[in-house]
This record gives sequence, C-alpha cells and structure tokens, in this order.
Amino acid sequence: MAKPLIVNAVELLRRPGTTKDIDVAVAIIDFEFDDARIVDTPIDISVHLESLSTGIHVSGTAFATWAGACRRCLAPLVERMGVDLDEMYQKGTHDPDAYEIENDQINLLPMVREGLLLAVPLSPLCREDCPGFCPQCGTDLSESDCDCESVAPDPRWSALENLKGVFPDDAP
Repeated sequence: MAKPLIVNAVELLRRPGTTKDIDVAVAIIDFEFDDARIVDTPIDISVHLESLSTGIHVSGTAFATWAGACRRCLAPLVERMGVDLDEMYQKGTHDPDAYEIENDQINLLPMVREGLLLAVPLSPLCREDCPGFCPQCGTDLSESDCDCESVAPDPRWSALENLKGVFPDDAP
C-alpha cells in the first residue's frame, strides 16, 4: 500500500520559486492517531509547497472532526476543526524546527498529525457560558434551576475577608 502524503520533491528542489498545490482527503487510519477524540472521518488537507533556496516551505490547512464531552455539563460534542499549517522542509535540516527531506521526498503526514493533535481541545465547552452542575444536588443548571442554598464560607478564611477593601488595588 502506498503511503499517503509523500511528495516527490525532485522538481521542487531543482529551481527556487517552483510551486505545487495538493488537495487530498486522507483516511484517519493512515495517521495512527491513537487518540479516541479524533473521529473516524476523512481528513481534508490542502497545502501549497514552494521551493526556496533554503528548502521547501509548506503552508495550508487540514480539517478533521473531534468528539468529546463538555467539561462542565458533560454534554457530548462533535465538531469539525481546522488547523493552519506552516512548516519548512530542508535537506540536512539546518533549522532545528524544520522537517527533513529524505531521499528527495517530503512526508507531510507527521506535520499534519502533530498539528491536528495539538489543536484538539483538552477541556472543551459546549458554550462559553455553560453553568455546569450544581455542586450540592447535581442538577444540570443549563436545563433547570435548583433550590440549593449557597454554601457558607469556611470560617478559617474570615481573617482574609476582613482585608477586603483595605488595600487600594482591591476590586470591590
């Protein structure tokens, strides 16, 4: 089976200024994510490669679908995310952040894989103002209100409460 996202760079390396555009959908199995948050849908990739005197500049976008649960109310979430790609490929990598061109070929798969994994939210929210659950009774506050009273503050902190407003930089 041929490896996806391996680009022959011979033509690009011959003359600076040469460009190549790639638009492809790649199966998720080819990325070997080992991350349950990435949904099993094709990953759409659109990149522009441009040959420079120092290497090959790759820019573009990748789109994938992720799934998770809201960190406050545990509502299931499934969203499509886009990731901007902007990397450099070099022979002999003079730049420590650049990817290496091996055997006159560019492997775009690790770059796309890293970009997508870094873009998946670690603690997603269904919406910014999600109230979550009541800490006393467990009622989902986005669906209904509860009659719980707020918990009285810990008396050990009362000495600090007395300092409120004493200092000029305190906010009321």
